[in-house]
Amino acid sequence: MSKPIYELVDELPSGGITVMALKSLDFLIPGQWQNITGFDNTIRAVTGETDEGLIQQIGERAVALFNDKSQGYQRALWLYETVEAGSGLLATAALANRIGQDTFLGFLKNFTPKPEKAQSIDLCVKLVTELVAFCQINGIPGDSIGDFLASLGDYSGESLMRMAALVCFDGIIPLGPEFADKALSSFQGTSPQELEGNQTYKSVQDLIPGGNSAEKGGFIAQSFNSTKGWMNNFVSSTGVTRESLLSRLKGFIEFTDDKADYLGALLDMNVKYYRHTGLQTLARRLIERAVAEI
Repeated sequence: MSKPIYELVDELPSGGITVMALKSLDFLIPGQWQNITGFDNTIRAVTGETDEGLIQQIGERAVALFNDKSQGYQRALWLYETVEAGSGLLATAALANRIGQDTFLGFLKNFTPKPEKAQSIDLCVKLVTELVAFCQINGIPGDSIGDFLASLGDYSGESLMRMAALVCFDGIIPLGPEFADKALSSFQGTSPQELEGNQTYKSVQDLIPGGNSAEKGGFIAQSFNSTKGWMNNFVSSTGVTRESLLSRLKGFIEFTDDKADYLGALLDMNVKYYRHTGLQTLARRLIERAVAEI
């Protein structure tokens, strides 16, 4: 890691398009996510502690845990950062002639929507990245689908927001309400060679369980299929629709209805929700463990 964990958390933005996009999902999980930034602020929020000496002690222990490479914390952060970078590359490549365009609408017209196959692979890989990062943070084998599913039912705060954003920004908006079935069907028809050509997969393949791309693809499909029920239940229980998402995004992104298909590319390129909420999850877990050990 190029920067210490406390500095990365200190640098989390309090505003901007990522934060606005995440706040636009509050209507689905009211009050679940607060954009806590700053390492000391996070310690106070997680522990309720006010003693500055103890806050410093907790922070030092959390930093030491993160720096211990025998733990999985650095690998989890690498996953959160890398999968987002890989996903954004295709959107970035689709951007042409952005120079001189001042509004979101101005450069939305220069995007092309991702092909459905590429979008499906991205969604499935992002989901399995969440599973593997969960295993790394909790020190359990990276193929523990059952443990992940059991924990998913208890997701809250920034972790629940990350899954909500995955469902909405990478599922419903680009693929429609039946995104889970559509993505799984498309992914299952993907050859190992096609998978290896996907930038999102290539960016994180080293930490996905399996000896080769065929085995890794099988694990991704199994993981996505196992989690599909949770995602479908999230959609049905919240009543979220593509229209409700677009109406809220229009509050801060300028686009017309005939350009809605291009919105997924804009979100891929500019909304870094995986890294943002991933860092918040990581900081929380480190602090909780530091407190328990102290």
